[in-house]
Formats: sequence, structure tokens, C-alpha cells
Amino acid sequence: MRIVELIIEETEDSLFAGIDAISIVEHPAIEENFVALNNQKEYKLAEVDADKRLLTGALLVPNKMIYRRDGEEEYYIHFSKETVRKASEMFLIYGNQNNSTYEHQMELSGLSLVESWIVEDNVKDKSQLYDMNLPVGTWVGTMKVTNEEVWQEYVKSGKVRGFSIEGYFVERSKKEELMKEIEAGMELLKIKEMILQSEIELESYNDYPESASNNAKKAIAWKKKNGSSCGTQVGWTRAGQLARKEKISRDTISRMASFKRHQQNKDVPYSEGCGGIMWDAWGGTSGVEWAINKLKKLDNEKK
Repeated sequence: MRIVELIIEETEDSLFAGIDAISIVEHPAIEENFVALNNQKEYKLAEVDADKRLLTGALLVPNKMIYRRDGEEEYYIHFSKETVRKASEMFLIYGNQNNSTYEHQMELSGLSLVESWIVEDNVKDKSQLYDMNLPVGTWVGTMKVTNEEVWQEYVKSGKVRGFSIEGYFVERSKKEELMKEIEAGMELLKIKEMILQSEIELESYNDYPESASNNAKKAIAWKKKNGSSCGTQVGWTRAGQLARKEKISRDTISRMASFKRHQQNKDVPYSEGCGGIMWDAWGGTSGVEWAINKLKKLDNEKK
């Protein structure tokens, strides 16, 4: 039977990769039930109040074979420790801790992730307090239930016994195949560019506003001082070009214009996520709006 490793694809659209929501289910695929920390006396945690209504359990277990069936094909999927850790970090970085569902079908409100950690030692880890015995590298979470209906109908009734994740991953094998196709395409593109450059001089532009350059400088300065895992090499290369007031091609302008799809995340503080710092790295509002208008102008001139 085929075994597939799922990974998080790191691209310019990484904002939409990884785990989008946590679902409470009756039969969790990872086969690890959560612990309901309400008024059960067998959980002797002095710091846990009987009325807090907390659910603690494994969210993602590394290297665990999970059975899947797609039509007639049967196979197993699994996640590496690296992917589990990356998924746990991205889930919080992108502010998804309030995203929850029931059995991957019905959206829920009043169910939030309030604690998250990776098991570093299966003897001394906090999960041992709940007799979980989870392998090193497991992502464990505690969710608080503030919705009375969810607590009574699903948790107290025993309808749900564990967590299951919802997200966007790719098969490592498929990514490798895709990379080969991309490499072949890049070689053809290089040949095409050589031919074009021998016939015409490709135009580039740097008439973007000074504020766009300043936004990029601000993002770069913050990253140098505080460090940041946000964005891709492409994004930071773009920031460097804008900060140095370099000329950029129409293709680059098009990429800047398309970055408007991330505008809803532009006000996220640098210290709290990736939305704000990457928005500024791409020139901020003034840079993106310039790119949109510049693109229209260039296309109209071409026509």
C-alpha cells in the first residue's frame, strides 16, 4: 500500500498553507483522545478549575501512519516532526486559534486554542500528567469551550473524543515532480529571455513612490533587529529592490499588484504575525496601489 508524506509547501501563498482549523470528532484519525479537564477528580491539577471547561489532547502526531481512501485507492499518510512543528507555529502565526468545526462539517463558535506545545520529552512532558504517553514531536493543544451548547451537546454527551485537523498540505513526491517540471520550464524561460534580450532591451521602472521604498526599509530593519521567519526569499528580495530604489520589470510589478490579495492582513503588528511585515516588504499600500495602476498603464500603452 502506498505511503505518502505530507508537507507544507512554502511559497508566496504560504499564508494559506498549513492548518486552517481544528475539528472535534468522535473518531480522530490520529487515534489519540483528548482529556476533558472539567470537574473530573482523577485529573489532579490544582491549577485547573472545575469550571474552566478545557479539552487537552494530541493535535498532530509525527510519523504516525493514517489510513486514507480516495475512490478505489487505499494509502497511508504521515507527517514528519519538522512538518508537525511548522504546522503548529503557522496555525498561531496566522491567528487561526478560534477556527473550529464539528466533524469537519459544521463551523463552531466558542471553541478556542488557548495552549499549544510540542512534546520534547515523553517522560517529563506536561502531557504525562494526563496519562497520554505521546511520542516526542507530538503537537498537543488545550482548547477552551465557552459555548454552552457545544459543551453540553458534544463534550458532556460523549459525542466527541478527540481532535482532528483541517489544512492544506502537499505530497512530497508530487512536490518533487512539480519541482522538476518547474526547473525544465525555467530552462526554457532562460532560453526565451536570451532571445528576447538579443532583439530588444527589456524595460524596467523605478518610479514607485518614496513611501513604498520606506515601507520596505522599515520591514527589513525590523527583521534585522528582531529576526523573523515570515515570508519567502522572493518576498525579501523584492523588499531589497524597493529599499534600494532599483528598477523592476513588468513581471515584478505584476507580482506586486497581485499581492493585494493579502491586504486584509496588513494591520497585523510585526511582533504578532506575518501579515503586516510582509505587506510592507512588498511596498505597503502605496507600493501595491502603484503597481496596480502602473500595470494598467503599461497594458494600455501596449494595446
